[in-house]
Amino acid sequence: MKKILSLLIVVLITILVGLNIDTITNYLANFIQNDKKVTIQSANKYKKEYSFRFVQITNDFVPYSYQDLLNIIYSTLNNGWDTFTFYCPNEYTNCLNDLNKISQDKTLLSNINNYVHPYNSFSKIGFVSSTTGEVTINVTKLYSDDDIRKINTGVDQILTENVTQDMNVEDKILKIHDFIVNNTKYDVDKVNEASYTAMGPLFYGTAVCSGYSDLMELFLIKFNLRNFKVASNTHVWNAVYLNGEWLNIDLTWDDPVIKGTNADTLQHDFFLINTQKLLEFDIKDHTFDSTVYRELN
Repeated sequence: MKKILSLLIVVLITILVGLNIDTITNYLANFIQNDKKVTIQSANKYKKEYSFRFVQITNDFVPYSYQDLLNIIYSTLNNGWDTFTFYCPNEYTNCLNDLNKISQDKTLLSNINNYVHPYNSFSKIGFVSSTTGEVTINVTKLYSDDDIRKINTGVDQILTENVTQDMNVEDKILKIHDFIVNNTKYDVDKVNEASYTAMGPLFYGTAVCSGYSDLMELFLIKFNLRNFKVASNTHVWNAVYLNGEWLNIDLTWDDPVIKGTNADTLQHDFFLINTQKLLEFDIKDHTFDSTVYRELN
């Protein structure tokens, strides 16, 4: 009799569970989610202390919109974190779908990367999510600690030898612009991997646009200027906030390659110019997404 009663109870529980599986699942998801706490680490010393129109610094790591997700990703990078875990709330039903779209959009992630300090930028970024709403961002940084030590030494040496305290900020930027261009050749064949980072122009005398712009950005940061990198589908250059407006600096185009000659060239056509003048050159390389780089509109 007891065995029959026990069997009936098991059958009844099974039926109840089957009828209320969604309710039970939601309850368990809520329990798991409410039990998880986001661990906030300290930011590293390369954090930029200002936001942009496209992405903003956030201290609230519970997303309720697509923009919140972008801000969390930006803040993770901007803080210099190698890994960070947050949770999608039940109210944001499309959270994981939106995250999946973002994670597969390499152009979008690259654009976000352009807003952070070069030393906090990624070479790889990955996202791991679960059905419970847990999301982990994993970041592999572009620059190693050894790279950073070497670059900082080189940057400080250039500043000591070329910049004096009596210079105004425009003269300081011009001095660095000319130094980099005069000591760097565009890596036409793109054979040197270092050309894609600040290591190329600093230690090898070669660069592509990302190498020029990363190194220039390090000096703009030294001069305490708000800045970011701008990217089109084919090119990267610098934007800097100076005298109340956002201006463009493109060292790559100021260091043109002249076919049939190995001569050094130096131009200032793309030195501290506004966006209107930049676009008047009608160069495909400078066709950027104005919905992303809104400061330049």
